[in-house]
Amino acid sequence: MFERPRSGERAVLVRLILDGSEDPQESAEFRELAVAAGAECVALITGRRSTPDPRLFAGSGKAAEIREAAQQGEAELVIFDHALSPSQERNLEAFLQCRVISRTGLILDIFAQRARSFEGKLQVELAQLRHLSTRLVRGWTHLERQRGGIGLRGPGETQLETDRRLLADRIRQIRLRLDRVDRQREQGRRARRKADLPTVSVVGYTNAGKSTLFNALTQADVYAADQLFATLDPTVRRLDLPGAEPVALADTVGFISRLPHELVAAFRATLRETCEARLLLHIIDASHPDPEAVIAQVETVLAEIGAAEIPRLQVFNKIDLTGDLPRLERDAEGQARAVWLSATTGAGIDGLMIALTERLRGAAAHGWLCLPAAAARLRSRLFSLGAVVTEQHEPSGEWLIEVRTSFGNLDLLRRKEGLRAEWVRSGFASPAV
Repeated sequence: MFERPRSGERAVLVRLILDGSEDPQESAEFRELAVAAGAECVALITGRRSTPDPRLFAGSGKAAEIREAAQQGEAELVIFDHALSPSQERNLEAFLQCRVISRTGLILDIFAQRARSFEGKLQVELAQLRHLSTRLVRGWTHLERQRGGIGLRGPGETQLETDRRLLADRIRQIRLRLDRVDRQREQGRRARRKADLPTVSVVGYTNAGKSTLFNALTQADVYAADQLFATLDPTVRRLDLPGAEPVALADTVGFISRLPHELVAAFRATLRETCEARLLLHIIDASHPDPEAVIAQVETVLAEIGAAEIPRLQVFNKIDLTGDLPRLERDAEGQARAVWLSATTGAGIDGLMIALTERLRGAAAHGWLCLPAAAARLRSRLFSLGAVVTEQHEPSGEWLIEVRTSFGNLDLLRRKEGLRAEWVRSGFASPAV
């Protein structure tokens, strides 16, 4: 075994083509990921293989080329743009005599640097520990007792089992803490549902300008920068719409191709804001060379987290870099389908507000109910939903109640609480009542 260096900024990047043709955009994205992690890229090694080598992934010849490039560039780290098995990672480290990390490890490192909130740090640590738990074997080869011989027997496997138990205990503690945080977030979601405040979630590929647009819409101060995964921690702010009820706008973590499963699992609680949203704002970088590819990647992740059926509104951002004019596109039925804007200059923001108002108008119903004394259960249910604006008690014993809630809630009250059409005094122009 070799002594691992304490630092690892000088790196050799390795990207092999295993199937299909070379995608220059993926290669550029890989370099951007390495730079985002703080690496100084001294060389980029490329090649083509039909299948990965089971021992060294890249094969012995390509591995020798990587070792030579690392020695010439005095690199302390080799980063593969691929998922490496634990054995491949160990074999490559022994062959190259420097630290080796995979694409998963690279993204985890970026997330560890960018997490700011208590919840975000716990989620990243959970993902790191889950990833590390598969890579403990041979971590204590200098203490292995399988080597045998006088003076060579040691507590190698005992130390390995100790590490496994420590990791398992820490993972269990983090999950308990995240469960508590999730319960706190659920209280916020429950309060928004009770107040019938719909959630609009901002989603999209990383570095598409989600946080910049979020700040422009809500006057928030979420950190935004021209880099991958500039912000990780979710933020929810109230957004007032002209001619419609206010909404809760949620900014979420950006997506990327081949997002590690450890991160999807760790951030599942955070991504619940997306799964429970009434509308998704899919932010797309209009200046991207292949926007359809990144749209497909985002759709893949949305399907993986269970948000595939939520309505979308596409927002093409960064038109200040493309020269496009701000505009609002509609489908054949006249519904707002896509908005072209620049979050940096503000051009097209008005069109987005119009589109949001149109897509969410009618989500809230407002009117009056006249309930008889026998409908006390329904009255109590209206209060529990936070739907009562004002109430008057009539001399006849009836309740005259001003109600503001969603048509979905009205339909639920009709089906389960016995709300009758003759009790509606005014408003609620819905077929459900």
